[in-house]
Amino acid sequence: MDHHGDAVTALDDDEVAAARRDTAGCEHVNHLNNAGAALPPRPVTDAVVRHLRLEESRGGYEAAAAAADEIENTYAAAARLIGCSPGEIAVVENATRAWDMAFYGLQLGPGDTILTSRAEYASNVIAFLQRAARTGARVEVVDDDEHGQLDTADLARRMDERTKLIAVTHVPTQGGLVNPAAEIGAIAQEHGVPFLLDACQSVGQLPLDVAELRCDFLSATGRKYLRGPRGTGFLYVASEWIQRLEPPFLDLHAATWTSPGTYRVRDDARRFENWETNYAGKIGLGVAIDYALGIGLERVEATVSARAELLRERLADVDGVAVHDQGLRRCGIVTFSVDGHDASAVKQWLTEAGINTSVTASASSRNDLEARGLGDLVRASVHYYNTEDEVLALVERVVELGS
Repeated sequence: MDHHGDAVTALDDDEVAAARRDTAGCEHVNHLNNAGAALPPRPVTDAVVRHLRLEESRGGYEAAAAAADEIENTYAAAARLIGCSPGEIAVVENATRAWDMAFYGLQLGPGDTILTSRAEYASNVIAFLQRAARTGARVEVVDDDEHGQLDTADLARRMDERTKLIAVTHVPTQGGLVNPAAEIGAIAQEHGVPFLLDACQSVGQLPLDVAELRCDFLSATGRKYLRGPRGTGFLYVASEWIQRLEPPFLDLHAATWTSPGTYRVRDDARRFENWETNYAGKIGLGVAIDYALGIGLERVEATVSARAELLRERLADVDGVAVHDQGLRRCGIVTFSVDGHDASAVKQWLTEAGINTSVTASASSRNDLEARGLGDLVRASVHYYNTEDEVLALVERVVELGS
């Protein structure tokens, strides 16, 4: 894997054009909602449809047996993507289920502390609060530093014998911030505390290496920057944690019924899966990961970051527009507001011009947006198949809104 210090070149115009030819949606929309769900490349959709046709003609169980190698490839591809072994990967329905299987598998008791970031997503915080109410555990929100990312000095100060989990989102839903995951992992490792990294928004747009990140668990989705099918995701569990983490529920795939009164949980990460799965989507996820690896995640990041910086700079130049991204290192997500126009109205105005964006609701990240006095924001998220012209078309449309 390339290191960040090496000179990494963004995709050139010919490479972007080739990626666009592989992406049917580029003919129809200016898709700047990649942090919602990216446009899949043709090989991904072809793989999914091909397997559905196989199920149609041969039967579901028979199709899965015939496609065994393609199914296994998904584990190998995910392992290559994040630098682990295939036995440390569980392929599940989505990033939330992946995250849940790790989080709800950890034992927590009265007075135990979960440390998290200010930028944490609503789904994760709701889970923290539910388990705190059930177990008597406590949730502590670590301060931000002056750049708006998690303050690692404050995290280190809060570590004590009651700290049982650090759970942080790598790239929050509501902006371009990239939290300092490797530094967080180093603190977790030093104190022997498990570290759960939500990589839902970072996987597919940033290079991820679990050895560098020092996370014990990592949850990821297929539909966002990986350009995979919806309803797909994966969980990484470090080998030393697999046996220690009791899945919150089991079935005959995750465990074996060994006698009328006993069962044995399987010894790889597939203990966090269940038997029934969307095989077409699972195969498509593997194809999407291989596609991303073929381009190179360092080059994806270089391309995406350049497009996002261009968008931030041009939006910031528009009267009445404020860009709200924080962090020292930033990625492909850009959030902004337009004076006198609520976020959903701006999104609709862009949609009418064939530009896809989304709205980040303040209720999805209360500890961050409310603390900054911000309401709902417009979110534009770029990918490597987006051109500079597409980015500038969004800015022009926003300018028209104010004129």
